[in-house]
Amino acid sequence: MRDLTLPPVLSIEQGNGESLAVMSDVVEPVSETLVKRARAVLGRRNLVFVGLMGAGKSAIGRLTAQALSLPFVDSDHEIERVSRMTVAELFAAYGETEFRALETRVIKRLLQSGARIVSTGGGAYINPQTRRNIQKSGVSVWLNAELDVLWDRVNKREGRPLLKTDNPKGTLEKLMIERYPIYAEADVSVLSRDVKKERIVEEVLEAIAAIPPKK
Repeated sequence: MRDLTLPPVLSIEQGNGESLAVMSDVVEPVSETLVKRARAVLGRRNLVFVGLMGAGKSAIGRLTAQALSLPFVDSDHEIERVSRMTVAELFAAYGETEFRALETRVIKRLLQSGARIVSTGGGAYINPQTRRNIQKSGVSVWLNAELDVLWDRVNKREGRPLLKTDNPKGTLEKLMIERYPIYAEADVSVLSRDVKKERIVEEVLEAIAAIPPKK
């Protein structure tokens, strides 16, 4: 069994893990004024998407990155890249506690590299240290979704270690009850639902632009 504390696991310098949104995700033009307002609020801070699995953090994060002309990185993908294991494999081999410790270190490193859009795993923001790191160097956006919306998106997909139970929908609902009060600490909240992604992106930018300046 490999030691997850070995330096190579955290060697993000092997590649920055960033990408701009792919061409197939090209969004309809967003108001230039709205983009400028959102960028002014962000400054050099990161924009970090939090929320449960299936909320659309990666999809909306990529499109928001394109709208703001900023790099995008998915923390789960970065964890898989540096560990050379899938999230499911990491859970199976080391357990959730070790995975969360690795996740915290990777996200901390990602947040130290300047303004970018970061999509996090569903449990990342629940970790107090990760939450403090995000609050220190980023603006957090909670993509809030109802149970049926989440379930419709995740129930046919593999690779969800926390849902490998006898009653996965019940497990998802339990996670909502446990985590939503913590997600609510995010700087802004946007409802994730089955509408055009461009509409959600615009609502994200509007929510960011409306954040009052720090005194």
